[in-house]
Amino acid sequence: MSKKAKGNRVQVILECTEHKESGMPGTSRYITTKNRKNTTGRLELKKYNSVLNKMTVHKEIK
Repeated sequence: MSKKAKGNRVQVILECTEHKESGMPGTSRYITTKNRKNTTGRLELKKYNSVLNKMTVHKEIK
């Protein structure tokens, strides 16, 4: 049996930067996928934060 090749698409977790800096309890996180070949750097998207009630920047965490 041969090993399954690693795909180019990987799951990443996005975490809100504003919420983390504010010191409020809890976090806003999203799970999404990205293509390793096309997006080599860290992903950064504007997503909705339900606790802060506004669109905020979410960055990829390891």
